[in-house]
Amino acid sequence: MDFDLAVIGAGSAGLSVAAGAAQLGVRVALIERGRMGGDCLNTGCVPSKALLAAAHAARAVREAGRFGVIALEPIIDWDRLRAHIRGVVAAIAPADSEARYRALGATVLRGEARFLDSATLSVDGRRLSARRFVVAAGSRAAVPAIPGLDQVPCWTNDTLFELAERPDHLLILGGGPVGLEMAAAFCDLGCAVTVVEAARIALREDPELAAGLRRVLVRRGVTIREGASVARVASGPVLVLSDGSRINGSHLLVAAGRTPNTEALDLPAAGIQADAHGIVTDSGLRSVSNRHVYAAGDIASPVGLGPRAFTHVGSYHAGIIIRRVLFRLPARLDYTALPRVIYTDPDLAQTGLTEAEAAAAGLPVRILRWTLADNDRAVAERDTDGLVKLVAVRGRIVGAGILAPQAGEMITAWSLAIARRTRLSALAGLIVPYPTRSEAAKRAATGAFMARLFSPGMKSLVRLLGRLP
Repeated sequence: MDFDLAVIGAGSAGLSVAAGAAQLGVRVALIERGRMGGDCLNTGCVPSKALLAAAHAARAVREAGRFGVIALEPIIDWDRLRAHIRGVVAAIAPADSEARYRALGATVLRGEARFLDSATLSVDGRRLSARRFVVAAGSRAAVPAIPGLDQVPCWTNDTLFELAERPDHLLILGGGPVGLEMAAAFCDLGCAVTVVEAARIALREDPELAAGLRRVLVRRGVTIREGASVARVASGPVLVLSDGSRINGSHLLVAAGRTPNTEALDLPAAGIQADAHGIVTDSGLRSVSNRHVYAAGDIASPVGLGPRAFTHVGSYHAGIIIRRVLFRLPARLDYTALPRVIYTDPDLAQTGLTEAEAAAAGLPVRILRWTLADNDRAVAERDTDGLVKLVAVRGRIVGAGILAPQAGEMITAWSLAIARRTRLSALAGLIVPYPTRSEAAKRAATGAFMARLFSPGMKSLVRLLGRLP
């Protein structure tokens, strides 16, 4: 065999597998047809968070008056903003570069990979064989089959950051994480924004937290149309809804989910089974139909678990595959404490089970809440929108949802608590620095014991103990 391991795709998952294997002395081929770093670096997480940072700065200036700091309406220099985004990508790019991976010992091949048989690939006409394959070819923005959409200029996250001018009125088709983050960003940058969603926004998230996020976005100026089906798209662009109403805009962003990059791979030639979500694998990320093939990242579709299109999941998948392929350990996926975040400021962060998921599983659920309106740090910063919501079962946390600024930074501790099956009593006993928003989470946990602590029986016990010398 030419290689011990051939990795298709140099995004988060593929890079992590290749780096680990190469540093362990494995003969690795890393194959990429596009830009090193994949979607996350070039068109996803990194540029979107750079854009959001600029948007947050603009809103901070605009809202400074609440602290007695008087500032003028911010002026958005679109060319400098785009330069900022490109600069952030360029600063991170060396960590994902060909040079770095060649230095680690991997063979980097640029071109499109296609399976010839179960053990052989063609990379732009070059044949290579490998003992094992990891398909980490990722996904791309899905464009729904709406009449007229293919006739109207539109953007996805793959093209949005090349937008040459600031939109006057951005129409966003889809109210998931990408749609909501971009709605928050462009609204803060002074654009009119309308989000059109066929169901409800943040559909995967707890409805109570999603409702809180909706209130914040609407108050800031985002128009949200939920339960709205788009019948067709006309030039303008114009979204024509199924009820006959029309929404006019200057630009259109399609944020209607993801689709796996499977077409060019010729998976049937290698006997690799795939479905609409990607390559079908077992819980150890091995193909169910070709034992020499593994899938990682967005393109993996584990039986019973489904895809998880998050950069941190790609890195997690890489660890599973390295343990299985190189160390022959029985590693398996466990999404029990998998965190996810919508970075809208306030962030909406979730880990473990939602209230509805726990109830549907027949668990004896207890819900614990604490609002940021009762948090001293939030009051001091005049930013009291938000809620901590804990899902407890038999004295242990099984889920946590946080709507708060920097909730993505707060959720990690709760993922650990779920993974380690930490008892509520231990969480309630944490010493948390004051004043921080993290206190809200501790207060929520402490709420599990308040009724018992101040019960008539406990009062009687205190009176009895008070009689002792």
